[in-house]
Amino acid sequence: MNKAQGKERPPQNESAPESGRVRRRRKNASDAKRIPLITGGAGFIGANLAARLAERGHEVLVFDNLSRPGVEENLRALRKRFGDRIAVQIADIRDAEAVGQAAARASEVYHFAAQVAVTTSVSRPVEDFEINARGTLNLLEALRQLSSPPPLLYTSTNKVYGRLEGQRFEEQGREFRPVSEQLAHRGVPESQPLDFYSPYGCSKGTAEQYVRDYARIYGLQTAVFRMSCIYGPLQRGTEDQGWVAHFLVRALRGEPVTIYGNGKQVRDILFVDDLLDAFLLAREQMPKLGGGVFNIGGGPSGRISLLDFLTLTEELCGRPIEIAFGPWRPGDQPYYVSDTRLFSGHTGWMPRTAVHEGVRRLYEWLRSTLADFNVRSCSEYAAL
Repeated sequence: MNKAQGKERPPQNESAPESGRVRRRRKNASDAKRIPLITGGAGFIGANLAARLAERGHEVLVFDNLSRPGVEENLRALRKRFGDRIAVQIADIRDAEAVGQAAARASEVYHFAAQVAVTTSVSRPVEDFEINARGTLNLLEALRQLSSPPPLLYTSTNKVYGRLEGQRFEEQGREFRPVSEQLAHRGVPESQPLDFYSPYGCSKGTAEQYVRDYARIYGLQTAVFRMSCIYGPLQRGTEDQGWVAHFLVRALRGEPVTIYGNGKQVRDILFVDDLLDAFLLAREQMPKLGGGVFNIGGGPSGRISLLDFLTLTEELCGRPIEIAFGPWRPGDQPYYVSDTRLFSGHTGWMPRTAVHEGVRRLYEWLRSTLADFNVRSCSEYAAL
C-alpha cells in the first residue's frame, strides 16, 4: 500500500453530505470507460494487482500520489509492460475532488492508499488520520453520490485488534504461543474484540467501520480485509513497514538486522499472489459477502517467528546475520495469526504458497534488483 504523504495538505471538498439514504449528485462515466480503480495503485500490493488485472486484458486506473520511494519505478514498469491498459491519475486520497473524478470512472474499487507505518502514526497522528480515515471517507462519499456505485474492497489491518486483550501468551522455545488451544490451532477470529492500539490502529479501524456502515446505511457493496503480513516481489521493505522484505534486504547487503522485542513474536505471512487471488474472489462474490469484514493472512500454515525467519534468511544467504535488539514498540503484538475460515467458507479461498517457497521467490527478486535498488531502470522489472 502506498503511503500518501504530500508536502501540503490538498484542498478538501467541505460541502456537507445530503441527508436521507442516497441522493445521487454525479453520474458514472459511460460503461465503455468504467474500469477497475486501484487507489495506491503504484505501491507494492497495488502494482501487483494492476499487473494481474492487466494480464487478464483489463484497462486499470492507478490513482497514486507517488509519495512512497520506489513506486515511480513500479508505475513505469507497468506502463512499459501493458501500455495503454494502465491509466494513471497522480493525485492524493485527501483531495476529495480528485477522488470523485476517479470514482466516476470506476467499475470496481480496490482501496489501498494509506499511511502504512505505526511509527509514523505515532509521530504524525493528525496526518495519519487525514490520510487513512478522512481519505477513506472522501472515497465513500464519492461512491455513494454515483448513480451506480461500484463495489469497494478496503484493506485494513490486524492492528485493529491491538495486543489481543484477554488472550495470554507463553514463551516456548523460539516463539510465543497462545495459552488458548483454539487460538493456537485456528488463529485470531473476527470475533476478537477490537482495540485500536496506536494512532495507526485508530485511523485504519475508523476507516473500516465507515466502510461497513456505508454498506449498511447507503447500500454500497463493500468488503473489508483485515490483513496480516503480506510479502512478495515489488516490496521495498523498511524498518517501519514491510518487515519481511526489510530483513531480506539487510541480509543481502550484509547489514545487521534490528529486532524490536525479543524476536519470539509470531506472525502469519501471506505471499502476494495468494492475496491477489483473494481480491478477485471477493470481487466475483461481492454480493455474497454482504459488507462483511474478513481476516486475511497466511493462517496457521503461514506462521513463523522473527527468529525462525532470520534462520531461514541465513539459509538462503549462506551466511550468518548480525542481530541487534531494541525495545518493544507501541502496539506490537507478541503473537498474531489470522483465522481465515470465514472468508474461506464464503469463497473457497486458501493460501497456496508455502512460506519457504514464497520467501525464496522474494529473495531471488531482491537479489536480482539489489545492485542499484533505488534507481534501477524499470525496464528490468518488466518481466515480472
